[in-house]
Amino acid sequence: MKINFSLITAVTTMVCITSCVSTKKFNSLQANYNKLEDTNNQLTRQGEECKSNLDKATVQISGLQEQINAEREHEKSLQSALDKCLTSAGQGNVNISKLVDEINSSNKYIQELIASKNKSDSLNMILTNNLTRSLSKEEMQDVDVKVLKGVVYISLSDNMLYKSGSYEISDKAGTTLSKIAKIITDYKDYDVLIEGNTDNVPISKPNIRNNWDLSALRASSVVQALQNNYSVDPKRLTAGGRGEYNPVASNDTPDGKTRNRRTEIIITPKLNQFMDLIDKGPAADSTSTH
Repeated sequence: MKINFSLITAVTTMVCITSCVSTKKFNSLQANYNKLEDTNNQLTRQGEECKSNLDKATVQISGLQEQINAEREHEKSLQSALDKCLTSAGQGNVNISKLVDEINSSNKYIQELIASKNKSDSLNMILTNNLTRSLSKEEMQDVDVKVLKGVVYISLSDNMLYKSGSYEISDKAGTTLSKIAKIITDYKDYDVLIEGNTDNVPISKPNIRNNWDLSALRASSVVQALQNNYSVDPKRLTAGGRGEYNPVASNDTPDGKTRNRRTEIIITPKLNQFMDLIDKGPAADSTSTH
């Protein structure tokens, strides 16, 4: 039997060609399949993430809806309260108007009080300046002038005013007292309190029982000097003694004792109009309701 080698070669070649083409196509299809599988897995994961996000969004939407409902209820409550206020506003207008009138009246009263106080303070400052300008440097060493709460205080040392251990006015005190008397005379609407003060050392004089006596006698001596020697109206003068019980410094040192041994001339304006304002107060509205 004769074998046709040409035919066998052709068939073999065809089979090889067919086999090669199928392998390439298979590999290509396999690669596409793998790619599609990866894409599918990725889309599956994305789908799961979207579902999770959707669930979270659903919960948030539910919470926001609850807040919206609560705010709507709150809005209804506010609207109801506003309606009630608007309903009663007409009735309240009259009372509000009267309240405003009372406030305005009270403000006017306060302004009057402030004006009176400012006037008093200004007059006191003028008095103080006039007095300090009239005193010499030597006199200012024994005289202290200050204004506290609308009252003028002139503090005089006992060394300048009195003879040692006595309540009699010394000769050197005359010049200073004359200047103070001139100020007191010029300001006729002022009351004058003369107040004696001592240190805590007991007095040992046969005609003076204690420091109360000494301080009162010293104040009385200044009052009588102002009246008799400088023609100050005695109706404006008051003498008082505070003994050792109104110190301005410690009595534990010699300097402190010296400061405490003093006589104070306290000059106060007669604020009759100011007191009248306090007595009557702001005018009340007779038509006001309570």
